[in-house]
Amino acid sequence: MTQKEPMTVLVAPLDWGLGHATRCIPIINELIKRELIVIIAASGSQLDLLKQAFPALEYLEIPGYKIRYKPGFLLKWSIFIQIPGILLQIQRENRWLSRLISGRSIQAVISDNRYGLYHKKIFSVFITHQLNILSGLGRKVDNLLFKMNQRRIQRFSTCWVPDFEKDFSLAGILSHPVQQLSIPVKYIGILSRFSQWERTIKKNTLLIILSGPEPQRTHFENILFSQLINSNLQIVLVRGLPGSDHVIPFIHEGVKIFNHLRTEKLNELLSESDFIIARAGYSTIMDLVRLRRKAILVPTPGQTEQEYLGKRMVEKNWMITINENEFNLEAALKKLEKSKLNLPEIPASGFESSMEELITKCRGKIGKADHF
Repeated sequence: MTQKEPMTVLVAPLDWGLGHATRCIPIINELIKRELIVIIAASGSQLDLLKQAFPALEYLEIPGYKIRYKPGFLLKWSIFIQIPGILLQIQRENRWLSRLISGRSIQAVISDNRYGLYHKKIFSVFITHQLNILSGLGRKVDNLLFKMNQRRIQRFSTCWVPDFEKDFSLAGILSHPVQQLSIPVKYIGILSRFSQWERTIKKNTLLIILSGPEPQRTHFENILFSQLINSNLQIVLVRGLPGSDHVIPFIHEGVKIFNHLRTEKLNELLSESDFIIARAGYSTIMDLVRLRRKAILVPTPGQTEQEYLGKRMVEKNWMITINENEFNLEAALKKLEKSKLNLPEIPASGFESSMEELITKCRGKIGKADHF
């Protein structure tokens, strides 16, 4: 490949929730801005979301992990016992990548939490904010998962962590484990598809963003529906179901419900809504912090990562967090209204410089993966 020939990059988000796909959007935009050829590998709702955002790109369907979730505290154990199946899927997607690059000219792959998308012939980037995985099953299990996580990430050329290295860390111990790391890590700052812009807050408006695994998503949705009946606010509820033909229920005239909204409209609503309710997913938190919007976070029950992130946002005085089983809409809105939250100005993301390093490495050593 000569210096003038465009480089082809494969981008592949994990199929657990929409956050892995949405945080790939600014990376894809940067690749396109640099006139690189982008191929997206995804499945399910992640595929639908990215097709809406980038209709002109080439798409490949890659099998998903299809994790089965159990409600509440059973969630921790249901994921743990599925580890053998997850490891098998990692092997399958590694073979999938090998077959793909044997017939295609691909110089790099950017994998958001897909552990099998590495190959010795191409430069591979692994994106994660969870260098440290909190299982909720005790320190021994956490240490085991930490070692397994490191071994898997070591097979990639580098690891991009969407967080800041010191004072402004959002993910805390998740992205800054106590144990010594033996993997090449670059902290690239916040990855958000949204832009901060000045808008007038519309009083008595509420934006609710639902997301996450089933059946918890639907369970929380039903809790909200039952409480929205008596609300006098102007409400927009986004269900987090891109590409879905789910029937949209009617609550009353003041409640508008959408299965999905495009980035531009959601950016507008996030910027001007008086109140915001969302899950405590990491990508959602990155979006809220990027826009400097305080919100009510409701962690998915039993999802240890979200429970930790919700507590961390409270400790930093950036958001308020309410457990799902204690959720009361009226009380939650009063609590947010009375709160004195203080979101600081966050430094700019640094993934552009990491992107430049990736391009330089690939052009200088095509076919030979190396560390930054």
